[in-house]
Amino acid sequence: MNTKAPTLAPLFRSDTQGEILARLFLNPDRSFTISDLARAAHTPYASAHREVTRIAQMGLATTRKRGQAVEVRVRCDTPAFRPLAELLGLTYGPAVVIPKHLAGIAGIDAAYIYGSWAARREGEPGDTPRDIDLLIVGNPPRGEVHEAARTAGLVLVREVNPRIVSAAAWEAADTDQFLRTLRERPLVHLDVTGAPA
Repeated sequence: MNTKAPTLAPLFRSDTQGEILARLFLNPDRSFTISDLARAAHTPYASAHREVTRIAQMGLATTRKRGQAVEVRVRCDTPAFRPLAELLGLTYGPAVVIPKHLAGIAGIDAAYIYGSWAARREGEPGDTPRDIDLLIVGNPPRGEVHEAARTAGLVLVREVNPRIVSAAAWEAADTDQFLRTLRERPLVHLDVTGAPA
């Protein structure tokens, strides 16, 4: 089966591969089950298993059986670790890095990346995104959100621009031109609750 090359980083075979590699390389202190990786990449378990097998065969990760689950951990001692981590941070990194920095901030009902990065992630052609547009739905402390965005931007080597809207405003998006346009354009949902703090 032929799959279209990812718009964010065409040198990867698929977005599934990029998402799985990003989870591993941008969280070198954690192990993931194949099920965790499949969920994060929005792909069937069998596809995630094939990717993990390839990654392990290349010597980039180790696998270990724990009960019924297979745990995967990136190998930080390979020469490819640092350059791959940097590349993944620039391409698939926002969806991995930003939730880690938002985790634990009270009052966030939902978080999304929108704008050019989300458009490239959804396959729309265009220039490489220079910054990341972040939408926070809820009523979190603005200072904490802006500090989280700033520190995530340092990791990602690009600015993260947060915009906070209330849950009521997001629900009534049809009455606001900006929010209505956002709902019609690509949005990448961020799992803030499942992210390690």
